Amino acid sequence: MVVLDTNVLISGLLLPHSVPGRIVQAWRSAQYTLVISESMLDELERVLSYPKIQRRLQWSPGEIRRFVSLFRYYSDVVVVDESFCVELKNSLRDDMDVHVLATCIAGKANWLVSGDEDLLTVRERYPVRSPAEFVAMLGP
Repeated sequence: MVVLDTNVLISGLLLPHSVPGRIVQAWRSAQYTLVISESMLDELERVLSYPKIQRRLQWSPGEIRRFVSLFRYYSDVVVVDESFCVELKNSLRDDMDVHVLATCIAGKANWLVSGDEDLLTVRERYPVRSPAEFVAMLGP
């Protein structure tokens, strides 16, 4: 059970031969179960619509919605308790990361994979790993 931060997912899509690309490919190969929340799916859809991402992927709004629907279908979608998010705000420097960490906790995920320094700073209390660390755990 793994939560992938949006930065890892997007990097993996744009750069399939990179470390994040290997992580996304491992998920596609069913090496782990992806845990995601509705707020993360919303963020994924929003980020996929950014002009700089669109220049690379060239997906229509319908293709983006279908892609996000596939993530919903092939992942374990968990409900995040908003009152719990309020408690987590004191643990993180960036409020944007609260739902990602809350998804990890709500989904009882083994790992949260992120390249975000703000999330990596709480790795002593939560199972946060960098993409490189997670790929090393996956093995060859």
